[in-house]
Amino acid sequence: MRVYNKLVRDNIPKIIETNGEKAITYILNDEQYIAELKKKLLEEVNEYIESGECMELADIMEVADALAVASGSSFTEVLELKGKKAIKNGAFHNKIFLERVEEND
Repeated sequence: MRVYNKLVRDNIPKIIETNGEKAITYILNDEQYIAELKKKLLEEVNEYIESGECMELADIMEVADALAVASGSSFTEVLELKGKKAIKNGAFHNKIFLERVEEND
């Protein structure tokens, strides 16, 4: 027996059963779901930091999409906000690292 106690993608129980094992699952309520999505986001970010693999970025985006929907928005709206913020504050293309801000005399 392996214990996971974590949110998984929708097809994972079916995949487990295809492999001849039994998946014990239950459906989360909305509050639990958002809490578990936040945990999943941290998990996926840490996996990306460790591996640097683009596949982990795709997982981060999938969780962000689910969080947006669970919060009453959509991933499209999040992308629109991203675009507006990039227009106002810029993006990260120029690799600028702010060391400090000094007072003008």
